[in-house]
Amino acid sequence: MHVVAMLFTCCPDKISITTSLLKEGRSCMALPIMDNSQRYGAISRLLHWGMALLFAWQFTSATAHWLFPDTPFEEFFWGTHYPVGVLLLTLVVLRAIWALANASRRPPSVSVMAKLGHLVLYGLMMVIPTIALIRQYGSGRSLEVFGFTLMSGFEGEEITWMTDLGGLLHGELGWTLLALIVGHIVMAILHRKLTHHDVLTRMAR
Repeated sequence: MHVVAMLFTCCPDKISITTSLLKEGRSCMALPIMDNSQRYGAISRLLHWGMALLFAWQFTSATAHWLFPDTPFEEFFWGTHYPVGVLLLTLVVLRAIWALANASRRPPSVSVMAKLGHLVLYGLMMVIPTIALIRQYGSGRSLEVFGFTLMSGFEGEEITWMTDLGGLLHGELGWTLLALIVGHIVMAILHRKLTHHDVLTRMAR
């Protein structure tokens, strides 16, 4: 008790800092599971930031395949492209379901354009890997992801319309998605700097 009394007497500033940190810790622990009108909940944040990291990895692998073909760097990253793509498709479906379940609770869109932008992002995140799976099936090649066989493959001629669809759209739509993601980040920062809509705090605090 004497030691505690000395701490309060001699180091009030440290006690204040410790109290502040404890309050912040309790605030983080109190983050709700569900969304509300002020901010997104724990599940939405986990899906958002987890997918952001996976997309960063995915675009790194695509860039390596494009700029550094037949190198150890490309081999390392490109070997993960299909599994990560399937994982992202699974997560975006779960994220869409979660968004619908929280539609009446979550923070409102700041504008009609912002809402349309989010819908386009969701659409591309679903369409791009789906096109890749269609191309993979049409090629007749097997596909194993995380130890599970998703496609056993087949012998004979390719299904041309499936492979052509993937060859025509998968890469182009992928880079379009990257451009939209960059725009999404820029607009979030601009909203924070130039308007009263600090949308970053909805997902980051």
